[in-house]
Amino acid sequence: MREIALVYLDKSGGLQKFVHDCKEYNDSKQSYAVYRFIISINPSDIAELDATLGNYILHNPIQAAQIFQSVCFIAIKTLSLIEQLQTEAQISILLKPTHLPPLPSYVLSLSAFPFNYTSQRFYMSEGIAIAMGTVTKYTQGARFLCTEETCPFSEGFRYIRVHMPGATESATVRTDFVCGSCSSPLQEDMKFRVLGDKQIVEMIDAKVLSALKGFSTDKSYFRIQTFTVFLR
Repeated sequence: MREIALVYLDKSGGLQKFVHDCKEYNDSKQSYAVYRFIISINPSDIAELDATLGNYILHNPIQAAQIFQSVCFIAIKTLSLIEQLQTEAQISILLKPTHLPPLPSYVLSLSAFPFNYTSQRFYMSEGIAIAMGTVTKYTQGARFLCTEETCPFSEGFRYIRVHMPGATESATVRTDFVCGSCSSPLQEDMKFRVLGDKQIVEMIDAKVLSALKGFSTDKSYFRIQTFTVFLR
């Protein structure tokens, strides 16, 4: 699947954009623990190249991103695109689909039962934004070092924490991480912290519009509840 991913990036122009993004990172004087890349993907085009990879992206996007992560790391090392990059863990890939199949199973409807949305795959959802919070910062990635000076993991980029979709802030940055080699506490190297913007949006199902008309053809009682969306 790595070979198919590389072929798709080459044909879609994603590889050229990736090289351009790498150049900006390489030219920057700032030190990064994590190098974040957004890759636009067309699920239909990928499915035509390889149905297995296309299905994997649609239903296991987090694991599929690891395939592109590996491809991008090899490309960076082979072409010497980012001199500062040391480990594959420093690469964060966000797959951004251009669209999803127009099928009911890909539509997230919080007004329909049963709520069978246990998988971490892509869904489409429509709603009305009724409130928006201010834009704040969150940690996209951080570097941790072992506090034991004699430990080989007291330097380098062995421990990299990257924010994953659906995770809380404490899953990326907190003070109780320990070294897997010597069990000593890990300490964050603050100068390598990578920040991003996030915004919280309160939304409500679009079906509320029928209730706001002042009448309803359905005489049964119903309740409408908002849901929260995190934009990162």
